[in-house]
Amino acid sequence: MAKASLVTRIIVGLVLGIIVGALLNIYPDYKVWVSSQVLQPAGDIFIKMMKMIVAPLVFACMVSAVAGNGDSKAIGRVGAKTMFYFFVVTGIAIVCGLIIGNVAQPGTGANLSTLSAAQSLTLPSSSEGGDVGSVILGVIPDNIVNAMAQGNLLPILFFSILFGFGVNALDADKKRPLIAVFNAFSGAMFKVTHIVMHYSPIGIFGLIGVTVSNFGLSALLPLGKLILVTYAAVLLFGLVVLGGIAKAVGINIFDLITFIKDELILAFSTATSATVMPQLIEKVEAYGAPRSIASLVIPTGYSFNLDGASLFVGIGTLFIAQLYEIPLSLADQAVLVLIMVLTSKGAAGVPGAMFVILTATLTSAGLPVEGIAFIAGVYRLMDMPITALNVLGNALAPLVISKWENQFRIAPSQQPDAVAGERPMNALASEGGG
Repeated sequence: MAKASLVTRIIVGLVLGIIVGALLNIYPDYKVWVSSQVLQPAGDIFIKMMKMIVAPLVFACMVSAVAGNGDSKAIGRVGAKTMFYFFVVTGIAIVCGLIIGNVAQPGTGANLSTLSAAQSLTLPSSSEGGDVGSVILGVIPDNIVNAMAQGNLLPILFFSILFGFGVNALDADKKRPLIAVFNAFSGAMFKVTHIVMHYSPIGIFGLIGVTVSNFGLSALLPLGKLILVTYAAVLLFGLVVLGGIAKAVGINIFDLITFIKDELILAFSTATSATVMPQLIEKVEAYGAPRSIASLVIPTGYSFNLDGASLFVGIGTLFIAQLYEIPLSLADQAVLVLIMVLTSKGAAGVPGAMFVILTATLTSAGLPVEGIAFIAGVYRLMDMPITALNVLGNALAPLVISKWENQFRIAPSQQPDAVAGERPMNALASEGGG
């Protein structure tokens, strides 16, 4: 019997986790012990192993991407195009979230007295992701070792780019062996990722089991409309907006979704995008983006291109306004777009980033911050599609930038012999002479 594929094992782990979680919800006498002693540790082990990989991998990939490209102007041009693309797409996501929130009215009709039983939440300070000055200071690390220990991506990206430029400025005889070391190191980290991924079905089983065991139907019904609106919004944005962007540059969004289905399922199951960054870089390179662009754009996108989070912050803000029956004019919502764009970038890398963004937005708009507590109890269920959309957006971004730079290679859909997840052997011929 052939060995089951990783995606099959992940789906099995997901289904078993749902079944076990549902049984624990029905028989709560066993829930505390099984969740705390079996399921939660099993899930935490997987998350910790993936977080262990991210910081060294990002550092090695970014240094290789910057130092390995001898043209500093080209790197700056790619970086500028990337940031422009990120701000435009996340801005569109926020506007879409507000439009969907106005049309679907997810907070209208919800009963505050029923929701008051929701899980309480210690709200973060809005200053954690707030003003521009703190955002800039947060990018520059006091101690890069400490930033890596904490897994804070923005300072790691900043230092990696500077270090890459430093390596690039060395004499050729000194630069060449150093770049070879970083290339070998990043390659080794990809191999470590493949080893860790064999554990992923067990980790997903634990994470989903804990999530499902904590929710009964009575907890979901008051927020059912918000959950449904979020899933529908993610689906629409992924297929219509990201699909439209993909079509504009000659990429079929359904081909891309099929190509990265393992990563999307994994991100959805764990609600953690960090678990798929290494595989995503490899898959995007196999799809046609040069390693130099994939290694630069994807790690940066994890801080600046959170399409799903940007979409939900618009929906979540209107949900709370509607819940408290506070009207927001179009002018008010236009101001909110600017606030959300800044706070969504400033909160990147902060634990509970979504709640930081919402707190800063609600505070700036004069809306009741305590409304976040009503979302917090079931946010995990909405975080799953949001995270998957973040991953899809960050898979598309380097392909768009590659097309923009005329460096996109022939996609595997045009190469019947190519194996998903592996770089096509004949993919060196670039389109348009790039």
